Amino acid sequence: MFERALRLAALLCLLWLPSAFAEIAVTSARIWPAQDYTRLTLESKQPIRYNLFSLKNPERLVIDLEDVEINASLNDLAGKIGSDDPYIKSVRIGRFKPGTVRLVLDLKAQVKPQLFSLMPVAEYGHRLVLDVYPLVPVDPLMALAQQGETKLTASEPTAASTVAETPAKPVVEQASEPIAKPAPLAQTEFSNRVLLIAVDAGHGGEDPGARGRRGTHEKDVTLAIARRLKAQIDDTPGMRAILIRDGDYFIPLGGRVEKARKAHADLFVSIHADAFVKSTARGSSVFALSEHGATSASARWLAKKENEADLIGGVNLAAKDPYLARTLLDLSQTATINDSLKLANHVLREIGSINTLHRGHVEQAGFAVLKSPDTPSILVETAFISNPTEEQRLNDDAYQEKIAHAILGGVKRYFSQNPALSKPQVAQKD
Repeated sequence: MFERALRLAALLCLLWLPSAFAEIAVTSARIWPAQDYTRLTLESKQPIRYNLFSLKNPERLVIDLEDVEINASLNDLAGKIGSDDPYIKSVRIGRFKPGTVRLVLDLKAQVKPQLFSLMPVAEYGHRLVLDVYPLVPVDPLMALAQQGETKLTASEPTAASTVAETPAKPVVEQASEPIAKPAPLAQTEFSNRVLLIAVDAGHGGEDPGARGRRGTHEKDVTLAIARRLKAQIDDTPGMRAILIRDGDYFIPLGGRVEKARKAHADLFVSIHADAFVKSTARGSSVFALSEHGATSASARWLAKKENEADLIGGVNLAAKDPYLARTLLDLSQTATINDSLKLANHVLREIGSINTLHRGHVEQAGFAVLKSPDTPSILVETAFISNPTEEQRLNDDAYQEKIAHAILGGVKRYFSQNPALSKPQVAQKD
């Protein structure tokens, strides 16, 4: 009996050994280049052990992956590095020694890397994420100045300004009809500076956001509308826009707030496309931050869903963010939230002229992306991407223009009644 048990144990060991020492397969390798930073993601069914170090002359990053096999998904990574990547020149992959695969990233400049792992969430398995940041962070105002549109100046205190009211627009039934160009912004009292609007396209990169039945990704729709809104704002005398995200890449929620504050934005507008379990849900909504809980169960549910973007997009939890902690402490100041509500009401009124409103009033909830202590901030749900009819409209160029036009109309109405205060640094017209 004892010998039989030994034989059985030996057999079990033989069966266990191949799986115990089986190499981990990378199921997907993705690259997300952007001016802010470049992200490289390796996805697998099991967590990957790793080691990162850098080399000089020339600048390189080296990642050693333990017990990982070299397969097609991993090899394909080298071909995904584009010539337009601001920081990574190329990637070389090879077997360094038994049990170790080495990735060597040839760099274009000195960088500040972060390498971290993420647990499975949503549709993703285990992810190993490398974020390659420039050694000197990109200044959003300098980036805007390099476009030849603006220059940096120190602003003088500005008195109250009169902005021409934008007349309410009639309801438009057909999304294919052309829209009128936004009325110019009076600038009699704003000669010292222009107003800067931070336009935030929700989601991006690893975080696709909601999906429509026809395969539309929220991150693509929000970026398209954000770009149209920026173009319309830039065409308005006395105003300029800065895009928080100008490509398909992920920015953490706190990072979006921080970028707008670094640019000394006068307003922050985050653009989204809602989704719900029932495809019949429809309409547009506008939200502001709440200090005291959500104004409805649906607002609370939506804020929870939007706040999960950091989990899906992937945030390095080991990296401390003193800016975000300071922001949360400043939330006892309610003046910014009151201004946000005023802005939200104006935008909701304008959007109601081109689309059904999901609710006839502005709602509030604890959206992390709206937690700026000194910049009025709103979140606009342009339509339900989960509704087939509205998904089709969200993909229509003319409808995107109308949504952008409506948001701009609300912004102009807000400034007509709430002149912007001076900022330490602002964007100034040439």
